[in-house]
Amino acid sequence: MFFLRMILRSFSRQLRRRLLIAVTVCLSATIAVAMLGVVFDVGDKLNAELSSYGSNITVQPKSDAVVSDLYNTEGAQPDPTSFLKESDVPKIKTTFWAFNITDFAPQLNIHAEAMGDGMGSGGAHSDAGAHSGSAGGSGGGAGTTAATVSVPVVGTWFNKTLHLPTGESTVAGVQGLRSWWKVEGSWPKDDKAQAMIGKDLAARLHLGVGDELMLHKTTATGAHTMQMLAITGVYDSGDTDNGSVYMPSALAQKLADLPDSIDRIEVKALTTPENDLARKAAKNPAALSQEEWETWYCTAYPSSIAYQIEEVLPGAVAKQVRQVSALQGDVMLKTQAVMMLMTVLSLIAAAVAVANLMAASIGERSAELALLKAVGATDGAVSRLMLAETAAISMVGALAGAGLGSALAQLVGHVVFGSGITMRPMVFVLVFVLLAVTILIASFSSIRSILNLRPAEVLHGR
Repeated sequence: MFFLRMILRSFSRQLRRRLLIAVTVCLSATIAVAMLGVVFDVGDKLNAELSSYGSNITVQPKSDAVVSDLYNTEGAQPDPTSFLKESDVPKIKTTFWAFNITDFAPQLNIHAEAMGDGMGSGGAHSDAGAHSGSAGGSGGGAGTTAATVSVPVVGTWFNKTLHLPTGESTVAGVQGLRSWWKVEGSWPKDDKAQAMIGKDLAARLHLGVGDELMLHKTTATGAHTMQMLAITGVYDSGDTDNGSVYMPSALAQKLADLPDSIDRIEVKALTTPENDLARKAAKNPAALSQEEWETWYCTAYPSSIAYQIEEVLPGAVAKQVRQVSALQGDVMLKTQAVMMLMTVLSLIAAAVAVANLMAASIGERSAELALLKAVGATDGAVSRLMLAETAAISMVGALAGAGLGSALAQLVGHVVFGSGITMRPMVFVLVFVLLAVTILIASFSSIRSILNLRPAEVLHGR
């Protein structure tokens, strides 16, 4: 009881200085809790944010992937020569990492002939006949056949609902994979004869939302097919994709006479940044030991997810998009490093401030402490008294800082990521341990001055 009365009495006699210690610890705890809370939760947040800019895994037929790797011909061939089955694509959501795979879309990349310059609802553009006549080089009659141009066509899913063998349903398609596109109009429906056209191609063909587009194609068997499509949207992708037509995969397969065929799958997945184990596995999974294999297989590395996609898709090769994966890892590591640095600096500042405040407090109370030693208090007892006083007021500041830090972390989460931060109990445990160590280190110099205190000299004013 005497010990507790001494602590309470010190608060009443040095309230201002004790409050300064509490405020210092509170500010340090606020920054540490907020930064560490974000650090522990930033991985999924950053991956989700960066994944909004496209897929990070691509899947191709094995033969096409080999040719692409050997000769760097990706995208160079006019039409694909080998295919995967579209009906196998939903199997991607049956892998171990099904919940990490947030979106995917198959593609059938072909070329078709589109009527140029004002093709549409019965020649909706008034200059169509004259222009097409000059382009065809045969004079300018109203009945002249319009010129045709070869255009890239992508048959895909836009926002398709899939019913999985597990009994669950999911929605997949390019509408989620191309969220950064600027779309005038609306996205096409997967079950209708609709399409969307890139801004550059729309300008080239003088087409807009509400017009119709006729595509012609000569298939590999020599048959001539055609498909009329209603343009529901004009998109601006900001890259060469602006010269393409996107249409439902079923219609593209019908146009190319390639039922149930696709040549590419784009996959967007939440992944863990690569380390040495992931890079080793990406080169040759068979080279891993049993323990390494289990760790790699059960961690959401891009190479691990790609490997498991290959397991469920016969004849497929899944490859990570290196630029996207590297960007995700680099941004996350740099963000975590900055937040950890801010945490360390806040703890250092708290240590310096607490050490100075304790030194000033001991200087003011030197006569009291000397008297305690003169009446028989040991150096250890006096040191414990000072440490207990500092620990008690620091605990008050730490508890207040934990609450403020949690609120600050939520603010950062909503401002930066548009969602709250999940505060893990480990964050509070770690912050309290770090603060305890920091305050203990800051108290060393003060404790040393107590040990050097000579009661006779202090009491005689020397």
